[in-house]
Amino acid sequence: MRYGYWMPVFGGWLRNVDDEQMDASWTYTKNLAIKSEQWGYDLSLIAELNTQIAGLETALAAHFEQHPDADIYLSQPGIGVILGARALGEFGDDPNRYADAKSRKNYAGTSPITRASGTRSVALARFVRNARLADAIDQWAFCAITNSPGARAFYDHRRTLGDSHHKALRALGNRLVGILHGCLRTRTRYDETLAWGHRQDQPTNIAA
Repeated sequence: MRYGYWMPVFGGWLRNVDDEQMDASWTYTKNLAIKSEQWGYDLSLIAELNTQIAGLETALAAHFEQHPDADIYLSQPGIGVILGARALGEFGDDPNRYADAKSRKNYAGTSPITRASGTRSVALARFVRNARLADAIDQWAFCAITNSPGARAFYDHRRTLGDSHHKALRALGNRLVGILHGCLRTRTRYDETLAWGHRQDQPTNIAA
């Protein structure tokens, strides 16, 4: 294994260090590079890493967009190539894997667990779940509230009911997974009106 290191010209700035006692000169940089190579270290160049990341994103987009489900995933509010590929990879593409939307939600870990005791019941988040998929859905829900009026209204409604930010996002993610399942089952793209038009907490209904 080879380890990377920061050059003085940008290392302290990235780590918010006022003075690392490193001379930001070509002579110092040359000597540091020579010594580091002798010790087995590699220089970490942010610009080069960004170039490689961009290349990976291009390759990912080219492959993902060839998948028959890609168009449906990309039509969902808040989903781009990266999130779409992550979600598709974790859900899988077997059309018979999930019997219904509830099954997909349970697999995603977005549907709450209801605990009842006597006259009291409480809905709890699922902690045993696919962490990679849960993270992708959380990001999806967060992005959706700025791309879908219906998702935004749903999130705001949950917040008015007393939900924390993350709890409201989980509820929204659960709803979005159900919408995605319906789109995949019917082989149709996302439609804002069909997805949220029935809800009473939509902006148009509230105004009325």
